[in-house]
Amino acid sequence: MRQNIAAGNWKMNLSYQEGLELVKNLKKSLPIDGTKVILGVPHPYLKSYAEAISGVEGIAIAAQNCHHVLKGAYTGEVSISMLNSIGVKYIIVGHSERRQYYNESNEMIKTKVDLCISTGIHPIYCCGESLDVREAGDHVTFVKGQIEASLLHLSAEDIAKVTIAYEPIWAIGTGVTASPDQAQEMHNSIRGILREQYGDVADTVSILYGGSVKPQNAQEIFAKADVDGGLVGGASLNAEGFLEIANAF
Repeated sequence: MRQNIAAGNWKMNLSYQEGLELVKNLKKSLPIDGTKVILGVPHPYLKSYAEAISGVEGIAIAAQNCHHVLKGAYTGEVSISMLNSIGVKYIIVGHSERRQYYNESNEMIKTKVDLCISTGIHPIYCCGESLDVREAGDHVTFVKGQIEASLLHLSAEDIAKVTIAYEPIWAIGTGVTASPDQAQEMHNSIRGILREQYGDVADTVSILYGGSVKPQNAQEIFAKADVDGGLVGGASLNAEGFLEIANAF
């Protein structure tokens, strides 16, 4: 059975105290039956927030990124070995903002995925197409190319450790959301790509939808057969709204 997941990506938002208050408010309503809550928080907050949720079932802290080299003269970067040393269990890799603003290639993202797997950390791998690709009708082919380049070298055992987040770039932070049918089409296609390579293991991989998920639309999106939850941006910055999304299953 696949895990239902409500993952929040705070991006570069919230002060330390604001975030800690949010975490405390979430804790009051956890665990949520059948749903894993994952919070992607800024690097400076990781250790203390992980300590704040220690012993609480159904919630985990994720890093929003890691460097693709284990160590060295990379001023300002954070390595996966550093994250591993403080107990981080999830890392978001390949987010469209990293691809766009920092020129992260499929090959670099593949390296990050491999580093995650080798250190026992679960990657939340992001993929998705731009508006022009969608309008050209090439969205399935485009996303397939991303997945082939960064994931399909993994063994069946290791692909089962990956969570995939499909995030159409045209729906991130725009207020525009893929329709539930559009989300299901892409999630079904992604699962089909995995099934061709890994057989029934594809049915164990959680695939999340990301792109303007809100309390008002989460239930309809999550009801689709191949949608196993959401990677939520702005709506994860409010405890009440995020809990509503996490309960939308």
